[in-house]
Amino acid sequence: QVQLVESGGGLVQAGGSLRLSCAASGSIFSINRMGWYRQAPRKQRELLATITSGGWTNYADSVKGRFTISRDNTKNTVYLQMNSLKPEDTAVYYCNLWHGYEYWGQGTQVTVSS
Repeated sequence: QVQLVESGGGLVQAGGSLRLSCAASGSIFSINRMGWYRQAPRKQRELLATITSGGWTNYADSVKGRFTISRDNTKNTVYLQMNSLKPEDTAVYYCNLWHGYEYWGQGTQVTVSS
């Protein structure tokens, strides 16, 4: 079993920055992919960025150039640095891990005020 715990969400003004963290624990395969998704009210969950255990990254066009995903394999932790935040970035942000099975964190709220 794998547990994912997100942290770092909160309230920030437009143009500000936040850094989300997601710590994974449990039986994690060495080859895996971690990522960040978000879900705004009345919208579908949206993929933001992924990073493999080898460091390959992929970004959604909506966040490319503003958000950066990174990971520390020694800590089984993935980060999402979010800059130039906009009110439309307001959502619950979820951490995801895939290694043949898929796991989700509980989510952390990010609110961007105008």
